[in-house]
Amino acid sequence: MTESVDEPPVRVRVFVSGRVQGVGFRAFAARTATRLGLVGGVRNLADGRVELDVEGRRMILEALLSELKAGPPAARVSTVATEWSSAAGRYTDFSIW
Repeated sequence: MTESVDEPPVRVRVFVSGRVQGVGFRAFAARTATRLGLVGGVRNLADGRVELDVEGRRMILEALLSELKAGPPAARVSTVATEWSSAAGRYTDFSIW
């Protein structure tokens, strides 16, 4: 099944576990999301994970997830968990929080 250009954007909250803090992961995620034309943000969580809240076309979000699984060279990603929902339309760009 191919994605329609008219398909509404969706939202995905992403929780990345592993060695993902102190290794440039947020900057990597922000550069990748911006390059793909996605909107939202990324932040470190107190428990050592990184959280992204991202909106865009599902196929492009899937491409982002693939890149997040690899991460930047110093990172060691163990898990990428996702929560999909409808886009809220509250973002205009991608930010590091």
